[in-house]
Amino acid sequence: MTSRGAGTAFSKKSYRLGTEPEKSKVTGIVNSRLLNDYLHRVFTNADGNQPAAAYRKHLTFQNLQEHLDRLLAEENGSEDSQDQVAEGRLGPSTVVLDHTSGFEGLLLVDDDLLGVIGHSNFGSIRATTCVYKGKWIYEVLISSQGLMQIGWCTLNCRFNQEEGVGDTPDSYAYDGNRVRKWNVTTTNYGKSWAAGDIVSCLIDLDEGTIGFCLNGISLGTAFDNITRGTGMAYFPAISLSFKESVAFNFGSRPLRYPLVEGYHPLQDPPVADLVKARKLLGYLKNVIHIAIDVTEGKLVEKDTSVWRLQGEPTVLITLAHIFNYFSPLMCKVYLVEDVLMTFLLSILERGGAVEAHPLIQQLLDLMWLLMEDYEVHECLKQLLMSLLRAYRFSPIIPDLGLQIHYLRLTIAVLKHEKSRKYLLSNVLFDVLRSVVFFYIKSPLRVEEAGLQELIPTTWWPNCVTKEGKESTEVKEESAEERLRRRAYERGCQRLKKRIEVVEGLQVQILKLLLNNKDRGGGEASRYIFLNKFRKFLQENASNRGNLTVLCPPEYMVCFLHRLIAALRFFWDGHKAKTPAALSSEEAYVPPQLFYNGKVDYFDLQRLGGLLSHLKKTLKDDLAAKANVLIDPAELQAATMDDLDEDEESATSAAQSQRPSASLAIGGALARPGWLSSPTLGRANRFLSTAAVSLMNPRRPLGTLEKIKVRTLSVEQRTEEDIEGSHGNEGLLLGRPPEEPDQPITENSLLEVLDGIVMMYNLSVHQQLGKMVGVSDDVNEYAMALKDTEEKISRCPKRRRDIHEELLKSQKVFSEKLNHLSRRLAWINVTIYSKEKMQDVYWLLRVCIRTIEHGDRTGSLFAFMPEFYLSVAMNSYSALKNYFSPVNSMEDLPGYEETLMRLAAILAKHFADSRIVGTDIRDSLMQALASYVCYPHSLRAVERIPEEQRISMMKNLLAPYEQRPWAQTNWILVRLWRGCGFGYRYTRLPHLLKTKPEDASLPSLQKPCPSTLLQRHMADLLRSDRDLAPSFLNSVLNQLNWAFSEFIGMIQEIQQAAERLERNFVDSRQLKVCATCFDLSVSLLRVLEMTVTLAPEIFLDWNRPSSELLLRRLAQLLNQVLNRVTAERNLFDRVVNLRLPGLESVDHYPILVAVTGILVQLLVDTDVQGAERATAVLLADPCFQLRSIQYLLGHAEPSALAAAAVATDKRHFSLHTYMEYISAEELAKVDKMLSHLSEESKQAAATTLPTSEEDLCPICYAHPISAIFRPCSHKSCKACINQHLMNNKDCFFCKATITGVDDFTKPASS
Repeated sequence: MTSRGAGTAFSKKSYRLGTEPEKSKVTGIVNSRLLNDYLHRVFTNADGNQPAAAYRKHLTFQNLQEHLDRLLAEENGSEDSQDQVAEGRLGPSTVVLDHTSGFEGLLLVDDDLLGVIGHSNFGSIRATTCVYKGKWIYEVLISSQGLMQIGWCTLNCRFNQEEGVGDTPDSYAYDGNRVRKWNVTTTNYGKSWAAGDIVSCLIDLDEGTIGFCLNGISLGTAFDNITRGTGMAYFPAISLSFKESVAFNFGSRPLRYPLVEGYHPLQDPPVADLVKARKLLGYLKNVIHIAIDVTEGKLVEKDTSVWRLQGEPTVLITLAHIFNYFSPLMCKVYLVEDVLMTFLLSILERGGAVEAHPLIQQLLDLMWLLMEDYEVHECLKQLLMSLLRAYRFSPIIPDLGLQIHYLRLTIAVLKHEKSRKYLLSNVLFDVLRSVVFFYIKSPLRVEEAGLQELIPTTWWPNCVTKEGKESTEVKEESAEERLRRRAYERGCQRLKKRIEVVEGLQVQILKLLLNNKDRGGGEASRYIFLNKFRKFLQENASNRGNLTVLCPPEYMVCFLHRLIAALRFFWDGHKAKTPAALSSEEAYVPPQLFYNGKVDYFDLQRLGGLLSHLKKTLKDDLAAKANVLIDPAELQAATMDDLDEDEESATSAAQSQRPSASLAIGGALARPGWLSSPTLGRANRFLSTAAVSLMNPRRPLGTLEKIKVRTLSVEQRTEEDIEGSHGNEGLLLGRPPEEPDQPITENSLLEVLDGIVMMYNLSVHQQLGKMVGVSDDVNEYAMALKDTEEKISRCPKRRRDIHEELLKSQKVFSEKLNHLSRRLAWINVTIYSKEKMQDVYWLLRVCIRTIEHGDRTGSLFAFMPEFYLSVAMNSYSALKNYFSPVNSMEDLPGYEETLMRLAAILAKHFADSRIVGTDIRDSLMQALASYVCYPHSLRAVERIPEEQRISMMKNLLAPYEQRPWAQTNWILVRLWRGCGFGYRYTRLPHLLKTKPEDASLPSLQKPCPSTLLQRHMADLLRSDRDLAPSFLNSVLNQLNWAFSEFIGMIQEIQQAAERLERNFVDSRQLKVCATCFDLSVSLLRVLEMTVTLAPEIFLDWNRPSSELLLRRLAQLLNQVLNRVTAERNLFDRVVNLRLPGLESVDHYPILVAVTGILVQLLVDTDVQGAERATAVLLADPCFQLRSIQYLLGHAEPSALAAAAVATDKRHFSLHTYMEYISAEELAKVDKMLSHLSEESKQAAATTLPTSEEDLCPICYAHPISAIFRPCSHKSCKACINQHLMNNKDCFFCKATITGVDDFTKPASS
């Protein structure tokens, strides 16, 4: 055997022995007597005894191999027993899933044919081997906890998309999702399973029974008297629904729970190899344990923990003989897991830090020295796979001892530099799902996880009111509750300390992977990690729809937090060495990363659109500001027409640049295994990445020098490409003049930071929102328990039956709450702890600083990926909504300043012309709308510089036609809410008795108007003569559209409700109808706001458009009033139907909004303004005084007579809403009614009848009052003014109108 690797290679020439003592000094080989003793001590017999010195054969290195062959041949004749075990089984000796059996349903099977993912409604698959007699067992590793049926079936079973294992005769299954067993019929059985559990499936064909175990605990016999006899043989089988995934262990690896006596795995263990491997391991231990004292000429016992490979030829040659036999065995997964991993774990069992056990490093050195490369590669791969599987599928025990055990060994292996680099380059992200190492699974069954002992006292918050909102007044906590809470918090602290140990080990792993000082033998670990990490991100960003490829979000959350901890450790470490650099508290991603092509953002959207488009349109800016020239060939290729083809060619180019080995792997049939196999990652799967554009820095930048682009794939990047050297700035190439010339940190850490932000955007935020559900469940059950206890206290003593039922309910709720509160403690520690909150807050601040730096670059800001803005908005939302009430955002350092800086970003960029994506613009608008709903964030908006505030208000007041306007209008409404007429409500009066779906919604927050922003709005409307008419005309147009749509829809709803046949109104139509109503109300409120803040826009007729705006407003207000207030009208009938989905449609919101506008125009203004408004309102042909009377409950006589018949119907009146409308406001309405009554009487008395000839030929509502130049056609002023806003042609002759004069009919006529 040749030996090579790190260290000195010993050729066979130096194995020759010399018998003379002086020869031993020259060669380092000990004398023959000592060597003989040494070899006999190392290579003991099977019983561990050595024969007496007189009887044992003299051993030298020449006859050692023969001696070793004889020793290994002893007691290896166990084939007979193996044959006995094999009886009762049919099929191949290597048992895998039969993916060629043609079972119905689509399934994805992993490369090892042991993992499977459901890819259809209910797919089924069986194994290749069946059993017909004896006792058999196999294990299923549950990777997702959804709908699956696992068990046994015969060859005759026929499955389809609806029926699977257990749904047909002669098939039997256990379903831990629904906690049932299935054999045509179904009954309750077992316990619920969770991801990370192991199900053992047992069949006893001698007794005719089938049973199951969950994590080694028997669930009892599930089926007895199963069909047996001629032709009856049972296959392991599974049916699983879409996206569910498992991995099977038929015996190719040691069973995790083999404790069931008499049962054999379907696949025989390699008994002969096991015996051999254990013997060889024993010999290896002897070598470590025994030392040769050459000076004394004797053998001495040695402490194994301090053993070192010191180049002693005798020891090395002995080890070479052992590894000659041991190496081939260590390529087999069963032996690696059963022999090697067990031995390495036993070394660490002595406790202490991993560094205190250098023996593992020495053993890895030995492996690289004495094993062939392909052998050590396979051995390390199988070892890491076994460790990952053991970590993921270990049950949770109170001290997390098992998880800690496996993580410690993983750290010990990764501490070895050569092993770490090999694993990083070829295994960790390519074959393994190594992100699993950073995940801490959440226990569904708290009893088995030992949380009852850890948290003996449970507690839950009791501050939820029946409306579903947290009560403002803090209720006094009773002494008993205080004791319970404190005991619960102590339990949570105990749990936190244990979980922090695991998290610390996980961070340690990442620190090893991010090491950039281990340059021995090639590239440092960090740069290998960076390229693998980027590929991992690409895979998750580019396959959003392909769930089999994606990393599950729960893993991403844990990975993100550990990566932040490791990154900040290295960042602050660099700061300590380089004082001029930034600390991690000031971290940001410099803008040049987004346009210099050094970092690949795949096909992710940029703020300014597609990268190819930006390179074309902004190439001059790149050259002027950043000294960057885009390669003309790249510009030519990246046109909109051939974009797809270019992406394909880029992919093929990237493939052509890869080593041939990668291509060979990539050519294999790709079977994705992210979800199914507990360890396999994307082996053979995702090897085609798009080419990355990278800069080629040749020398330091001169004043006028430009840099051209060259294209490299991710794999081709070197440390120099990332960190830079000798004037080459690496990732920071192309610094814009606005960016300070100050070192930030190591360039490689900037790329890791960029990847962390991307990870948060991909799935972390979504998962943070998902896990809040447990807290919501606690609140629901707490409310139910409180209600039940109240009912028990009110229950009459004579009703014992009701009392007993209530007590049962109380017990169920209490048990559920006890369970949930312990589970919540786990989730709060692992996901929502204070430290995790600080991580998300740090990420928010990173994004804010990055956006601020990018914004300063002017047009180059368009290159920033959209996800930076998304993460800034989402991380703030998470801090506000997901981490409370456990941790308060107000306690975070610099919270007020951060809030203000985020407000400035939202205020500036929601209308930024550099941002073109409609989705991100909508998100910015929604974030700003949510921001102004809460007092603390609204105050932050008020604290931004005045210039930015005014600019924001100006953008909000832009005409609605050119953009999505509903959110803009909502923002203005929120700034007004609390100031309008009867507009101080949080929820509509008629909805108070119903429970809101989500009390934390922005729309359900208490009013918090902003007088400062209102003042800015008023100043803008007054000062800008063009802004006010364009804005108000757009608001009036949208109101006309929204209210007309609403009326049209309620007509359809009413017609459907009146039909005799049973009709169901489409829920979507109801939702659209309610939305149109809400929009109408909010538009009316914006008009009320405008009339209140700047009444002169309507009432100062020196302004050119004031009269027209007032007439349009009066027309719309009359239409709304007439439609809503008519007795027994359409609106009334639909409101009284109280259809689900139309809850917000009611008289109150729309009538008080109209009333508010009328009161401002007719009462709260000067005399001249009131006169003008009154004249315009009364002149409108649609005006009806009864509509105003309706507001105060003054019904018409006919209506009163009808009301006498239907006494149960109450009339609307503002007087019934005294809690919402003040006495002062009601007095104003009374004043307005009496004023209008008087004015309408006078108008009726003085108005002369108008002949039809004198009426406007367009509207037939007003007398002719305007004549057009030059054609002399006539109409009323209202019609021509409205027409001229959009069109300059005459109504009648289409001549271009040059002017309009007043027209008065001559008196003679």
